[in-house]
Amino acid sequence: MPSKKSVRVGNVIIGGGNKIAVQSMLNTKTSDISASLLQIKQLEDAGCDIVRVAVPDEAAAKAIYRLKEHSRIPIVADIHFSHRLALLAADAGADKIRINPGNLAHDKVSVVANACKAKNIPIRIGVNGGSVSKEILSRFGKVTPEALVESALENIKLLNECDFDDICISLKSSSVLLTVEAYRLMSSRFDYPLHLGVTEAGTERMGIIKSAVGIGSLLLDGIGDTIRVSLTDSPVKEVYAAFDILKSIGLKKGIEIVSCPTCGRTEIDIISIANELNEKLASFEKPLKVAVMGCAVNGPGEARDADIGIAGGKNEALLFKKGEIIRKINENEIIPVLLDEIEKL
Repeated sequence: MPSKKSVRVGNVIIGGGNKIAVQSMLNTKTSDISASLLQIKQLEDAGCDIVRVAVPDEAAAKAIYRLKEHSRIPIVADIHFSHRLALLAADAGADKIRINPGNLAHDKVSVVANACKAKNIPIRIGVNGGSVSKEILSRFGKVTPEALVESALENIKLLNECDFDDICISLKSSSVLLTVEAYRLMSSRFDYPLHLGVTEAGTERMGIIKSAVGIGSLLLDGIGDTIRVSLTDSPVKEVYAAFDILKSIGLKKGIEIVSCPTCGRTEIDIISIANELNEKLASFEKPLKVAVMGCAVNGPGEARDADIGIAGGKNEALLFKKGEIIRKINENEIIPVLLDEIEKL
């Protein structure tokens, strides 16, 4: 089950049975206000719920104030090594602070906790496989699910000792199996909201595959409250991929495009048609099934089962709507006709 505990990040509540929040992270320099605001706007338009920004220096920490003036979505400050930057980010109005247990001294964690408590700012304990402390590694021999959970536990105790419990947890690795096992273990022991993700997942193709397997498996187990798909690519693609994962397991409404894998019977350019529709309807929120089928073998059956769809012929297609044939259309009309009909539904 999703976490019973919850944290408020700006106007978004994570956990407590609320919807799965989708996050991404800017790849601009945070101190470049114009570039960062442009990317925040792109993420807002894509439907992103929360955005995280890197805080490597004082200029980045102070820039959060300017970004907050224009952002409609909450901003999380990503902190490594320096508690002072966490304090500056909190003063600048960050909606959440992410700390990495592997690179922030224990005595400094308490300083950050006290500052966040005073301002009602939640903290994400962001454990990464690549930054587990040497002491924990020596105990477990290598990075294991237990080692990741132990790293989080140490910092939970530190925060709790400061009477701070406004906490969200992530336990990420580039290994899908290690990540999934760590989250399952964490979920069985604690009830903090969990931020899911496979870190350093790779470029678009492999990153989406690893994220879909890892994040999707956990969500199907009922584990997780917010997700970030990590891609070596545009942050907007991360948001679209996250939505696709949520839609594929019924946790988000939206367009579902079903399309055939193509074969020698196909007489129209199904690949281009399906790709263009997918791009144009990426942020479309109507819960509709759209079928793009290549020929008469399976096409009419699948198209009839959809809200709207086509079954291809030679340089043309049959247009189906709610199981009924509407008319024939030429191949070059398929995209505009489908988009027009979808708008009417």
